[in-house]
Amino acid sequence: MSDFETVRAADVPADAALLDVREDYEFAEGHAPRALHIPVGEVPARFEEELDPDEDYYVICRTGGRSVQIATWLTGKGYSAIFVADGMDGWLVAGRPLESSTGEEPKVR
Repeated sequence: MSDFETVRAADVPADAALLDVREDYEFAEGHAPRALHIPVGEVPARFEEELDPDEDYYVICRTGGRSVQIATWLTGKGYSAIFVADGMDGWLVAGRPLESSTGEEPKVR
């Protein structure tokens, strides 16, 4: 049993605080507008300085494997984390907005 809520990408509120834990190249190629990006391996070192303990974070990666680990870890640290179960793949399928930092058409990897 988990201590966090699980949602599908289609159900993430438009104004949600989205925490994208994919690698730099994945994020650059395509991400949700306004998403906070902290790669999965950097979360333990950066969470206290970059995350607000009073905010609800929707944690997302490409398919859910990394984000479920971070959602579990964050809730263990007392943060509110909502797991986006179908990840950026689900975000794309749901037709949610995407942008790119590369200057190319956004894509999900």
